[in-house]
Parts: sequence; C-alpha cells; structure tokens
Amino acid sequence: MDKGSKLYVAGHRGLVGSAILKNLQERGYTNLLTRSHSLLDLTNAVAVDDFFATEKPEYVFLAAAKVGGIVANNTYRADFIYENLMIQNNVIHQSYKHGVKKLLFLGSTCIYPKEAPQPMSEDSLLTGPLEYTNEPYAIAKIAGIKLCESYNIQYGTNFISVMPTNLYGPNDNFDLEKSHVLPALVRKIHLGKALENKDWEAIHKDLDKRPIEGIDGQATEAEILHILAKYGVSRLEDRTVQIEIWGSGKPMREFLWSEDMADACVFIMEHRDFDDCIPRDAKEIRNTHLNIGTGEDISIRDLAFLIKEIIDFKGSFYFNQTMADGTMRKLTSPIKLNYLGWQHKMDLNSGIEKLYSWYLS
Repeated sequence: MDKGSKLYVAGHRGLVGSAILKNLQERGYTNLLTRSHSLLDLTNAVAVDDFFATEKPEYVFLAAAKVGGIVANNTYRADFIYENLMIQNNVIHQSYKHGVKKLLFLGSTCIYPKEAPQPMSEDSLLTGPLEYTNEPYAIAKIAGIKLCESYNIQYGTNFISVMPTNLYGPNDNFDLEKSHVLPALVRKIHLGKALENKDWEAIHKDLDKRPIEGIDGQATEAEILHILAKYGVSRLEDRTVQIEIWGSGKPMREFLWSEDMADACVFIMEHRDFDDCIPRDAKEIRNTHLNIGTGEDISIRDLAFLIKEIIDFKGSFYFNQTMADGTMRKLTSPIKLNYLGWQHKMDLNSGIEKLYSWYLS
C-alpha cells in the first residue's frame, strides 16, 4: 500500500476499526475512507454495491461486525448469524466485483472447536463441535474465512483472514448487558469503588455517559442502587461492596491490546499476501487464516483480582456458579504470524492500566 492509496476501514467506530484507523493515520496514510452505519448499512447489498462503485477503494479492512459477550451471543443468535453473514457477503463480494487489490477480513478465535487442543493452531478449524453459546457468530466468521479462500482460489483475489483473540482497548464496549468480560469487569469494579467511597459524583458521571436500561445519573439513589445490584454491583448490609462475576472464575482467557491487533493488521496488509498464508507443501488450500494473539492466558478469577488491584477496589467478589463458564480454555498459537514477522508488545497489566485511564477520561 502507498501512503496515498484509497483505504476503506469498515467498522471504523468500533474497538477493532478505530484502532486500525488510528494506526493508519499514525503511519501517514492520508486517503482514508469511512462510513458510519447511519450513512451505509453494510447488510444492504444494493447500498454496498453503490458505495464501492462510487468510491472505488483500493484496499479494504473489514472490521465491521455485530459483536457481544456470552449472554448477547446466546440471546440474539439469529441477529448474530444473519447480520454478520450479510456484512461479510456484501463487502467481500463487492471488493471482488470492483477490483479491490487486497482485503483483510477480521474474525475471532471463537471459530475453533470447544475442545480444541491448546494452544489452538489454525489447523484446529472444523475439527470438532463449537461452543454452543456463540455458535451462530462463529459459523458466520468461518463462512467469512471460506468466502475469502474461495474468491482467492476461483478469481485470484488477494483476501486475507485474521482471527484476533479477545481484544480490549480504547473505544471498547462497556455495556454491562452486551460487553465482553474484561471491559465489563473494569466498569463494574470502577462503579464498585465509587460506591464504597460514596462517590456519587463518579457514579452519576458514569451513568450519564452510559445509562443502564435507561437509568442515568439523574435517577434517584434508590433507582441507581437497584440497577447496579441487578448487574452485580451490590452494597451489602455491612456497607461493604460486592461484585458478582458470572461463572466459577476458572476459565482461562487470552487478551490482546487492540492497538497491537491493529499494528498486526496493517503489518499484514503492507508486507504479506494470501500466498504467504498457505501452509507449506499444502495439498489443499485451507486454514489460510492467521491467528493474532499473545500466546499467554489468565483465569477470569485472576483477571478480576488484577483489575481490582489496578483500580484499588477494597470490596469482595462473588462468583455465581449457576451461570455458564463457556469454554474452559481459549489460548491461541500465534506461531504462524510470528514466523511471518510480527509479535505483540503490550503486556496485560500495562494494557489494563491504559484502558482504565482511557475510561476515566
């Protein structure tokens, strides 16, 4: 890619897309193309065709997706598979139709089987059943990988798929119903600290920025205490504060700073092609996607206590074991991408400190 090449970042306002856009800007790319959902609905095939015909992007980062945590994935199953399939089908097909030079499709490591050997390599794809709670989302992302591979094989396109591990960073989703575990814990523990310090100014500010079920900072103290308790931030009879965490706390998870992920994506677009992703001596072209991860994981319990220490929360945790744990371990093998020349930089402790500082600001 040249610094003046026309680059389209689909999903530029989300955690993934905003990090990629920032990385491109910092590298000196000047011809950056974005569209908010209100201006371009990527599930609308006609609108996407018109957009590509008019704007003619040369390179595409497909970071747009419908995403969420365990509860959201399991509750809105039809929405997750339908919307993600439509977004992918439209953007990938129009990229082929309108001669895009290279496309990067972003998926998720939930594509791997629930019982995949750890750490999970790219060859684990389609070797066993998926985790039930996010099966629709995972199937959509697997379809995206196969769509890219198939267009490359049949039409000679240069579409690359990458599967980042669990991401966190600036512009994360802190909605307590729909967010992933790390940002949810950061917000709940932040609110817990404010509650134990009787810092109602901080609580009002938080709820004004991100209301919970319509409850904002203008609500009464009783209403606020009720909604916080519903989402696991409770003041006990002895006036101490307890944070509820779903599951046993035993599952192991890997976390990658979103700006590291963005750096990997731009590195791949600048320096690697689809042919570089095909396993050596492959008799069949499959498993061409690349994991983006750290190769390191932590239990949810230890993650909670790490965030507690960083935020300086004095209260307690309650692990609600009636709620699903999900897959017990999800650790990626980033060896393939490491071999191609990229390695992560941000450690988890520093990353959480940066995320919390961003959240407060």
